[in-house]
Formats: sequence, C-alpha cells, structure tokens
Amino acid sequence: MFYNDHSPPHFHVTYNESEATITINELEPLAGQLPTRAFALVLEWAALHREELSSDWEKARAGVPLDAIEPLS
Repeated sequence: MFYNDHSPPHFHVTYNESEATITINELEPLAGQLPTRAFALVLEWAALHREELSSDWEKARAGVPLDAIEPLS
C-alpha cells in the first residue's frame, strides 16, 4: 500500500516482473496482471487477511504506520 493512494481501497502486488493492483473489498484486479498461480495465492492470502488489509488502508489514508500482515504459510 502507498500512503495517500487513490480509491477504491486496494493493495499492490509485485511478482517477478509482473505487477498488479487488487481491490480489497472485491478481491479483483484493478490494474496489471499476475501469472495465474501467483494470482491464486494472492487471492487466498487476501481473503484470509481482508480485515487487516482494510485496517491498513485506513491507516495509510490517515498517514500513520501500517501493521505487518502475516504471509501465506
């Protein structure tokens, strides 16, 4: 996430040479593209951490430090 980023609430993903922006509420691509397997793993992780992503989005908009979110294990 980037501080003072544009709506809708989203997060950025980088995987090798691929980049994508994923919406938090719908878990859909907003921009970019990832390989199919990487995208599936990102969606699995985001579904598990949607509340934390939303909280970090609000913190980013307020300009306060974000909380770390556990990786997919």
